[in-house]
Amino acid sequence: MLEHLNRAMEHIERDLDHEVEVAELARIAMTSEYHFRRLFSTLAGMPLSEYVRRRRLTVAGAEVLGGERTLLDIANRYGYTSGEAFARAFRAMHGVGPGEARRDGAVLKSQPRMSFRLVVEGSSSMEYRIIEQPDFRIVGRRARVPLVHEGVNPAIASFIQGLGRETVDRISALSGREPEGILSVTEFFSESREEGVELDYYHAVVADTDVVVPEGLDVREVPAGTWAVFSSTGTFPKALQEMWRDVFTQWFPSNPYEFRSGPEILRTRFVPGTGDAEAQLWIPVERAAAR
Repeated sequence: MLEHLNRAMEHIERDLDHEVEVAELARIAMTSEYHFRRLFSTLAGMPLSEYVRRRRLTVAGAEVLGGERTLLDIANRYGYTSGEAFARAFRAMHGVGPGEARRDGAVLKSQPRMSFRLVVEGSSSMEYRIIEQPDFRIVGRRARVPLVHEGVNPAIASFIQGLGRETVDRISALSGREPEGILSVTEFFSESREEGVELDYYHAVVADTDVVVPEGLDVREVPAGTWAVFSSTGTFPKALQEMWRDVFTQWFPSNPYEFRSGPEILRTRFVPGTGDAEAQLWIPVERAAAR
């Protein structure tokens, strides 16, 4: 998988002065467009589009300093429809405009070429199981919150605190399907998982499709499908955030499954007397197409 992904990265370099077709990158990486975008952003820490933009402006910066082409020629070569659009993008990345950089020989920023490698840590392994789930409902309260990669998410913490015990008890009473109890459910990420992107967060339970939902609660109907279920125990929230990361950076590249669109479900139970938590993460998956 990583070998094919690195071939796709080489293709990006060859096409920096042309339209970068995600469909072609996905074909080279032997995966779907959706999974390629998600996998790239998880591994790289930025969206694919941002990486391509920064690489183009890095190469364009070298050409600006080189002085062999006009600024308008450079702008057109790297996909900008006008000198003004190029100057705005150039300044946003490098802190100076292209004309100023050429005159004064400014110090520019560089986005290095990326390649990916698998770091094998033989002392640990990921525990998972594959489950087929019939239709179910996610029932609870929903909020729109920003993604936080490390540490407690203050928006989620504030949202949960504002629900009140009575509301949480009403939600908890509706639990009727594995995973049981109050859950953290996230959905509708952008194509990337960069810090700060907004997502739907549910403080909810998994319920049967015929459950009677009290007024004032949000419902997400989830169709039948396959789920990969991962388990870990460790310091909260670091351990569960690392598990989430490892699913996309290690498990998917090593197993014949792809992420499919749907909610991601986290069940967390704290270990009394410690700062640890037992976490169970449910990720919607499908078998990767034979290549």
